[in-house]
Amino acid sequence: MNREVNAKKFKPRLEERLADLVSKLGEIDEDLKERGTEADFEERATEIAGDEVLEGPGVQGLREARQINAALQRIEDGTDGYCVQCDEEIPKKHLELLLHSPLCANCMSNAE
Repeated sequence: MNREVNAKKFKPRLEERLADLVSKLGEIDEDLKERGTEADFEERATEIAGDEVLEGPGVQGLREARQINAALQRIEDGTDGYCVQCDEEIPKKHLELLLHSPLCANCMSNAE
């Protein structure tokens, strides 16, 4: 796999996904900040449950954003498209499914 071709193909998609995540995380953060103003115990209990629902996607979004930032750094370093553990080429189809994947399928299956 030509590392430069890979970067040209996947970098815009990664940047777009990162922008979407940052926007969604901002919305979640604002929703969480707006809560907590009700004095009624029952309403506050409902809000706390809602906070937990919002926090799950927020944590997942932060994790994915970190992974995308790492992938963008690998593009800058010229190491994208190659497994960070074994340095084997990551198949294009694997990257198309998971753009920010740092591992080849073999290392990924061994990590589980």
